[in-house]
Amino acid sequence: MTTFTRISEEDQPSISTSAEHTISEIDPLLYGGFAEHMGRCIYGGIYDPTNKNGLIDENGFRTDVIECMKELKVPIMRYPGGNFTATYHWLDGVGPRDQRPKRVEAAWKGVETNHFGTDEFMKWCEIIGAQPYLALNMGTGTLEEALGWLEYCNLDTDTYYANLRRQNGREEPYGVKYWALGNEVWGPWQVEQASKEDYAKKAYQWGKGKSFPIPLVLCGKDGHSDWDRYVLQECLKVTDLHSIHIYTFDMEHYPNATSPKAAERAIEIAASLIDLARTEMDYEDFPNFVTKPKTSHRPKISFDEWNIWNPIRAPGNKGAEELYDVSDMTAVALWLNVFVRQARHLSIATIAQSVNVIAPLMTNEEGVIKQTTYWPLLLFSTYMRGHSVAVHVRSPVYRGRTTPEWLASTMDISLLDVSASLSDDNYLNLAVVNVSDSKSIETSLPAIDGPVEVFCVGGNDNDIRDTNTWGSQKVGVKESTWDGQGKFLFQKHSFTLLRWKVNPSRSKIEDFDTPVEGKSATVLNALHGA
Repeated sequence: MTTFTRISEEDQPSISTSAEHTISEIDPLLYGGFAEHMGRCIYGGIYDPTNKNGLIDENGFRTDVIECMKELKVPIMRYPGGNFTATYHWLDGVGPRDQRPKRVEAAWKGVETNHFGTDEFMKWCEIIGAQPYLALNMGTGTLEEALGWLEYCNLDTDTYYANLRRQNGREEPYGVKYWALGNEVWGPWQVEQASKEDYAKKAYQWGKGKSFPIPLVLCGKDGHSDWDRYVLQECLKVTDLHSIHIYTFDMEHYPNATSPKAAERAIEIAASLIDLARTEMDYEDFPNFVTKPKTSHRPKISFDEWNIWNPIRAPGNKGAEELYDVSDMTAVALWLNVFVRQARHLSIATIAQSVNVIAPLMTNEEGVIKQTTYWPLLLFSTYMRGHSVAVHVRSPVYRGRTTPEWLASTMDISLLDVSASLSDDNYLNLAVVNVSDSKSIETSLPAIDGPVEVFCVGGNDNDIRDTNTWGSQKVGVKESTWDGQGKFLFQKHSFTLLRWKVNPSRSKIEDFDTPVEGKSATVLNALHGA
């Protein structure tokens, strides 16, 4: 949570915070990833069995990508899509590879070999230390097929699909915790697009059982649409998370860097829609209408597709390979600030995607490039953990064109965008994006006492359009220290993380919301004959 005071260019900017002002726990799953059968994300990215340069392990997995995923501490991976989900039949991707069928792939207009499937994905997740998150095919798929996949992954029974998993070399169940009820079913680009009424009816039937507890993720839209309102009203009781998908981008720096603020409003509206779905009006005592709770169950939000993406510059059916610059880096850092500020409402966030496809990592036959956007992800995942902390910012504002257009008329766009966290080892972490492309901002930081570790990406050493390419790594993390005295200069077009040791005198924090542990859900009580 950040409060804000708009000031003139001549006034003194300041950032005020305190270790005592914790708000809510930051779910570690906010730093998740996403792998879809699209472009070179899987083949040539995660899985590259024909690589001739010694960059693969015995499974055919890229070892340099694995090292980066471990460095990022990726906690959860969403799979197999994305749009790919709507025509994916999981049985095509299990068993001996030479017996797996090649299929025409409808989402991205390619051919799917199915050489990488469920067991390979589970193995890769195990290696990088991430838990798997699977999306069910609610396009061309059936409930029977979904139940079979659930059995294959999670059951230890003497039944057909559990035994098929054993036959394929895996004795113990995988224990997949999170399952999505389709992907972007509202989209006109989807195979088997559905109306909100038809989707809600189907999702309710798939999720209404109670005897096999797994968290189910409802297919939302952008968090502030009538689709979101309706499906929450109809399905809230049988789901545990509500998904949001938003991509941002603009060719001009300021609209590009500030556009993730739209996601902040989307989270706030989606949280309100969740609470609206939990209540109902009591009209019996006219005219003294009151609201009363329909349920105490309060799903959180899964922001399971987010990133900077210009689909014209990087079309999906051509692999969506973006080259990210310093402006994009500041936008990703601002995205992550939004997630920390809104941590109370969020349980999962997965950047789309993790390798090659609009990704922080790019591979070729000889190695991997860490794009500009890799570095804020690394710093947030490493340090912005524990609890989110309240911040008050005094800063000049940006007053120009925004994307989306309504952003400028809805909220102040501070030139200093800030979030803060208190880590479990009692470090206060301050994440600051200076979106100005021309002005470093000298800022008062009254809360700081003692030596400060400083990590900076971008800034005075870089041009706003600098990128990291093969043989030219212009953007990375610059480390230094500061004594904490006087004012701090946040460099132009930069992301800076400051961290220092504190001694908060506080009792154990009891968060308003408890973590989701699958209060709803089975994909259907048919699994146990209930």
